[in-house]
Amino acid sequence: MYGNYGGAIVLMAVGAILKWAVTGSVSGLSISTIGVILLLAGLAWLILAIVLDMSARRRAGVPVERERVVEREPRAW
Repeated sequence: MYGNYGGAIVLMAVGAILKWAVTGSVSGLSISTIGVILLLAGLAWLILAIVLDMSARRRAGVPVERERVVEREPRAW
């Protein structure tokens, strides 16, 4: 639950490398555009992971009041 940030950071790093460090080209494919798409996908993943992490931590800190019910067999006197 906690710490789902690694994949997002790796995706953003690969996107940044494709955007700014790769100078090669492929016919019919823009490597720079793929880099931007990966950067944005990694950013969205990171934001979603942070929001879900904060939500889970908030729920974990709230005490839940529960009623304890114990059922017993009636005694045969």
